[in-house]
Amino acid sequence: MRFNFITLFPAKIEAYFVDGILGKAREKGLLETHILHLRDFAENKHNKVDDTIYGGGPGMLLQVGPIYRALESLGDQKGMVVLLSPSGELFQQKMAQQWVQKQSTFTFISGYYEGVDHRVALHLVDTEVALGNYVISSGDLGSLVLADCLSRLEPGVLGKEESLSEESHNEEGSLEYPQFTKPADFLGWKVPEILLNGHHEEIRKWRELNRKQRSKPS
Repeated sequence: MRFNFITLFPAKIEAYFVDGILGKAREKGLLETHILHLRDFAENKHNKVDDTIYGGGPGMLLQVGPIYRALESLGDQKGMVVLLSPSGELFQQKMAQQWVQKQSTFTFISGYYEGVDHRVALHLVDTEVALGNYVISSGDLGSLVLADCLSRLEPGVLGKEESLSEESHNEEGSLEYPQFTKPADFLGWKVPEILLNGHHEEIRKWRELNRKQRSKPS
């Protein structure tokens, strides 16, 4: 699986893929990351990639030109082009599963300031997505969340494939059952006895019951 990131802060993106599950997956060649510094695609001596808003208004917008040129530099390695945007569709696990069935290359455009020139959304991307109904200072966080979620669907990235099949949200509205580890008694807070008895069928039924109870809509 290949991820292209168009960003103003390449070091932030790179740091996320150094350690942990994704770092190991990249070392094994299961994941590729290509980070494009948006300022490299400016056409002015100050490498400026933002400007004021036509019609007035506070803040600055990323210009369409640098983003267009960054995308063009990828040639046929763009894959699905995704813009992180507050007006986008809410990203969900089901969406991630649908994406990886069709595509193995993804390009993420991070927004900053007041966002990006709307012509990016109109002409250059395949989809716009949002993480939730809140505002954060950098689209880089959103890009990394999407990449993390998608990478876990790539065979071999997770150590145990059953971990993926039992995770929360793999079925719409479904959450994982409660899980516990040693010690069995901590400050009088005890692990349910049924999980300690070694009867696998009883444990399976208990987990299924508790999964359903936790997954009930609020």
